[in-house]
Amino acid sequence: MKTSDFYFDLPKELIAQDPLADRSASRLLVLDKKTGRMEHHIFREIADFLNPGDCLVINDTKVIPARLYGNKAGTDAKIEVLLLKRREGDVWETLVKPGKKAKPGTVISFGEGLLTGEVLEIVQEGNRLIRFSYEGIFEEILDRLGQMPLPPYITHPLEDKNRYQTVYAKHDGSAAAPTAGLHFTQELLKKIRGKGVNIAHITLHVGLGTFRPVKTEEIAEHHMHTEFYRIEEEQAKQINRAKAAGGRIICVGTTSCRTLESAADETGTLHAGSGWTDIFIYPGYQFKILDGLITNFHLPESTLLMLVSALAGREHILDAYAEAVKERYRFFSFGDAMFIR
Repeated sequence: MKTSDFYFDLPKELIAQDPLADRSASRLLVLDKKTGRMEHHIFREIADFLNPGDCLVINDTKVIPARLYGNKAGTDAKIEVLLLKRREGDVWETLVKPGKKAKPGTVISFGEGLLTGEVLEIVQEGNRLIRFSYEGIFEEILDRLGQMPLPPYITHPLEDKNRYQTVYAKHDGSAAAPTAGLHFTQELLKKIRGKGVNIAHITLHVGLGTFRPVKTEEIAEHHMHTEFYRIEEEQAKQINRAKAAGGRIICVGTTSCRTLESAADETGTLHAGSGWTDIFIYPGYQFKILDGLITNFHLPESTLLMLVSALAGREHILDAYAEAVKERYRFFSFGDAMFIR
């Protein structure tokens, strides 16, 4: 199967640049994965499609203000650093621009020396390992100096950085938001619980590999990035109980989906624990535990589009995307949503 099999034409004006004032006012395209039948709704109506005994799985990762702007120590040379993942202690894997100014041994100063970073080495894909030095608490300094790492296709400034967080964000560590969760409000979650739907939390820290294009002609040759996940024992038990009782396991976002499919065995039993996953889901994949997926509309030829095609079939997905374009749905991180059931 080729990468070009997942191309669709997307008018640039349909890329959402700003979040809606009301999170739950986004549009919702409901797709039957077996028949391809589509319905148009508003996201706050998602509760109508969930049944008592279902289990909704949400990713409670929290986006850190991971984009830092500094200077090469002793010069006026400007350097942008994007935190990707913490390796150990104060050593982070980062993306640095321009890379030619960040050779091993380079020291970068941020906030007039409030934070400094030394480039230790160059690793895979040209990323840099940087050891940070500071006085105080790193997270507080980062909150003061850093900016939210919005995807490259969003060019508008973000007025309220909390709008690039889910209302249930808890554990710091992501370089990008699990955007399907941005549509939920606390009121909507309360309504869902009131229907007898279980809500389970998992954590997967989203890396920028999410936005990395597939450059291979054959999709099977694409190498996925790794991301850290954690599933607590009680949450795993909750999901397994719902599955055993005949409830559907419905993931909010591809990150929740990839976490569950990474941690489930061939019998469909989910195991608690933590680790790194580089699972790549594309058509032909047999889902072990997932029954339904709430997700946003993804980039052409992206691994995320391939994942949803594995669940609903490439033809059904491309038909749904064509319908979304025709109906002027909003695409990508701040865009509208789809429920594949």
